[in-house]
Amino acid sequence: MISSTENTQPRSITITTPDDWHLHVRDGAAMAAVVPDTARQFARAVIMPNLKPPVTTTDQAVAYRHRIKAAMPSGAGFNASFEPLMTLYLTDHLPADEILRAKDAGVVAVKLYPAGATTNSDA
Repeated sequence: MISSTENTQPRSITITTPDDWHLHVRDGAAMAAVVPDTARQFARAVIMPNLKPPVTTTDQAVAYRHRIKAAMPSGAGFNASFEPLMTLYLTDHLPADEILRAKDAGVVAVKLYPAGATTNSDA
């Protein structure tokens, strides 16, 4: 029960730059189209690794991060501090030491795709 002395006004929060927790950037023309809109709206995004070929190594994830950062526009209206949060594509052949290397390089997660269940999931 709320007493008459308690504030009964609705509370609100403002999220000025939200995060996107599942983003497919792809490569090439798709990347060029997606990255500017993403950098305009979000502070960070978890980048899905199901490219062709998929991102299965730390070196691939780091290179992909560089391509994403290079595709970011400059100027007014864009979040220059946008951070792509990189992931690896989990396979039966991904060694544990590669996951440790990835963590040290700033990769935030690994993603399991059941074979054939989604785009580029036949790795």
